[in-house]
Parts: sequence; structure tokens; C-alpha cells
Amino acid sequence: MKLFSPERANALLPKLSPLLDELLAKRSQLAIKLLESDPALHRAEQPRMPRLAGVRSPFPPPRFGELKLEIHRLIHRIESLGCVVKDIDLGLIDFPSSRDGEPIYLCWKAGEAVVAHWHGPDEGFAARRPIVD
Repeated sequence: MKLFSPERANALLPKLSPLLDELLAKRSQLAIKLLESDPALHRAEQPRMPRLAGVRSPFPPPRFGELKLEIHRLIHRIESLGCVVKDIDLGLIDFPSSRDGEPIYLCWKAGEAVVAHWHGPDEGFAARRPIVD
């Protein structure tokens, strides 16, 4: 596992930010499509018709499969840089690191100018503390 210093994590932000922006946009698109396709929202408009599967398929076609695949690819690209996607909706990224010989995560949220917080491996965003105490 790659360990990051605050400087190394901050140096990665120009490459990471556009990937995270794209991930957040795809996640929003998926959420909108899921809401738009919710049958409960369309009951008054028209009677529910059963969905037919594709020819020779015993299973219904995947819903929004390409969009979901793009989201998975973006997560993989981000994590291949050595960091961890913690929360897509909030845009939270953790960078494995160490502090006083103990494992920690440097914590960054989309929109923050720099990586300036950390938390323990069993903690999350709510427990993060400033890097400079």
C-alpha cells in the first residue's frame, strides 16, 4: 500500500479533482435516472406494463448498466492512484498515511483547496482533525 505525506496527497489533487468531478456528475445522473424511472412516481400517469426481457433472455435487461459501469471505472481510476473513495455523494477521498508510526488516513473532501485533515483507520469524516495541531 502506498503511503502519502500531506505534500504528496496535495500534489495529486490536480489529477484527482477532475476525476472526482466526473464521478460526482455521473453519480448525479444515475440518481436522476433512477428517480425518473421509479414506477411509484408514474402510477397516476399510466398503468404499469410488465417489462419484457430481451429476445431469448430469461432476465430483464440491466438498468442503466453503462452509467453504472462508468462510475465503477472512475472509482477504479481514482483508487489506482493509491487513494480510497470513501463517499461518492460527499466527494470524500482518503489517502493512506502514518502519524507517529501509526496508520491514519489523510482526508480530503471535494471543493477543499488542500488536504488538511486526518482521521484514524476506524474513524470517518466526523472524527477528522487538522493535520497541523
